[in-house]
Amino acid sequence: MWPAARRLQTIQFYRLLTTQPRLHQSSPFILRPYQEICLKACLDAHSSGVSRVGVSLPTGAGKTAVFISLLSSLKPRNDRPDATRSLVIVNNIELAKQAAAQAKRLRPDWVVEIEQGKHKASGDADLTVATYQTLLESGRLHKFSPQCFKAIVVDEAHHAAAPSYRRILSFFHPDVQCPENHIHPLPVQEAVPIFGFSATFSRHDGLALGSVFERIVYHRDFLDMIREQWLCNVRFTTVKANIDLRNVTINTHSGDFSATSLAHVINTETLNKLVVQTWLDRAGQLDRKSTIVFAVNVAHVRALTRTFQSAGVDARFLYSGTPIPERNASIDGFKAGEFPVLVNCALLTEGTDIPNVDCVVVARPTRSRNVFLQMIGRGMRLSPNTGKQDCHVIDFVDSTNRIVGIVNAPTLFGLAPEAVVDGENVQELEARADAADGEMSATYHNPSGDDRLSVPDPKSVTYVDYDSPFALVNQSVGTSPHIVRVSKNAWVDCGEGIHVLECLGKGHVRIEPVSGHDGDHFHAHYSPKMHPETASALKISKFQTNRKILDASSLADALRGCDTYASEKVLRGPLSYAQVNSFFLLRTAKWRRGPASPAQKLFVAKRWGYVNKSVQDFQDTSDVDPFPERLKNLTKGEAAHIITRLKHGAQGRYIKKITAHRKLEAAQAKEKQRQAREHVRVGPLDPY
Repeated sequence: MWPAARRLQTIQFYRLLTTQPRLHQSSPFILRPYQEICLKACLDAHSSGVSRVGVSLPTGAGKTAVFISLLSSLKPRNDRPDATRSLVIVNNIELAKQAAAQAKRLRPDWVVEIEQGKHKASGDADLTVATYQTLLESGRLHKFSPQCFKAIVVDEAHHAAAPSYRRILSFFHPDVQCPENHIHPLPVQEAVPIFGFSATFSRHDGLALGSVFERIVYHRDFLDMIREQWLCNVRFTTVKANIDLRNVTINTHSGDFSATSLAHVINTETLNKLVVQTWLDRAGQLDRKSTIVFAVNVAHVRALTRTFQSAGVDARFLYSGTPIPERNASIDGFKAGEFPVLVNCALLTEGTDIPNVDCVVVARPTRSRNVFLQMIGRGMRLSPNTGKQDCHVIDFVDSTNRIVGIVNAPTLFGLAPEAVVDGENVQELEARADAADGEMSATYHNPSGDDRLSVPDPKSVTYVDYDSPFALVNQSVGTSPHIVRVSKNAWVDCGEGIHVLECLGKGHVRIEPVSGHDGDHFHAHYSPKMHPETASALKISKFQTNRKILDASSLADALRGCDTYASEKVLRGPLSYAQVNSFFLLRTAKWRRGPASPAQKLFVAKRWGYVNKSVQDFQDTSDVDPFPERLKNLTKGEAAHIITRLKHGAQGRYIKKITAHRKLEAAQAKEKQRQAREHVRVGPLDPY
């Protein structure tokens, strides 16, 4: 986020720049200043030899006006003076009709035709608007001879990397690879230029838009459009709902939630009532006249509509299966203000031109920035004729079990996804983001230069978990710092709260955390061990039954109690004997500083993978040191620390933890790549 002062200067500059739209020298009608810049970028790229151009413009920015002006400005190729025709490819009949109607209004001198279903174009019109579904039908594409066309425009161009689109575009441009093995024969060697326009010029499914377009030559963000007042201002409200999304499956193709799985969580009576009640409180009472509600699937659409109607709200619904005449009648009635709420799923996200929408309810969580922007973009168009002042976006978010990658209103401004937003507009949210950035900077910047002043008093003790079974802690011979403060003995941290004290061949004392109904506590036991020769003579196992020592409410109490038990019970005997042995338990005992024995090194080396050696091999008196470099300077204390950890399962826990960590890192990297694909930048596109 920019600092507030710099942003204000930028807004003032753009307002000055955009007060008087001008007539572009190569355009037959008036363009807004940013549209002029976009048009020039396209023409310059075409002149420089770039024949597959991408343009990113937000909803309401006037993409149709730009590409009609572009097609008006392009001249036929020198070798093909008769190549004067243009083709616009869209993805539904509504977009086809809208584009054709606007083309006729802007260029009444053109012959404009539609190729869709029962509408069959001649192939000779100045401009043909066709749906991609129709062009895939047998015989419908080949009437448009590439040698007669000067340009192809793809509307909603983020679809262009799909195999269906590439099958069509490869007919006009040899550098677009057809997904099938065969290649469409081209009558001319020079390719027909392709221009792609989209509000969300990116894909979250991993398909490379660079397989169709060479570079994005212009990008405009919706926030810039709002600042410059080309789009209406937006107010945001986030509602924290008790939604548990942890078990909702992710669609591997799109990266977004699976609709069927998501519906099981979202389409509940409680949440549907919450959606309606929120609308009544935040929109209905404020006399919002036209609200679009985005639901998960058809069942959710129907259930939400019934809930609105039960509350006395005239709500109607649409979905992809709604018959075309009924769909058109509903949209026309909604535009005319005949009813206030229109519920839909995955139908009105693209190409829907309903400027009077002054409220958008996002009743379905999403992990796609594109989808979220498409939904809220339905309400951003200016509509002064209807008295529309702004658009209110209401978003429902998970209140407790936040998952990675979810997109909502706060995340658009760099705020935490759980941030509470209630009726704040774009400027207010940007100010909040600036304030958050300022607080973060203040935390790490101390103008006095005295680092001591920036260090707060500790409020808790942080325990360091030395996960690796081979990790050593300087100055403490393997003992964690928080143990050093409590005990002088050589306790070994074996991970996951387990601590072990080896008792000079007599066994070991082990402390481990236990969770119970009364909360967490620590259990300690002693595992006696008999000398191997004695056990062999008595024909019994050298390992004896564990003996419980104590239960303690804190680790410190457990350590103190076990230290006393070790000195009085384990090392029992004459006073002088016990005292001497107690010195051997200390982490500062002199013996720990001596070099590790060959047997110790062998044990550790085997766990490091050096398994084809014996003790005798390691006792070789030749000049060649048989030990790996890491073992050469190992002390007895360090070796004892490592061996204790290995014997008490630290390596297995470590491997398990590392595996989980790597899995998490891989998931985070994949999520980062998915999110990065949804951010548009001007420049060349990766074809892979």
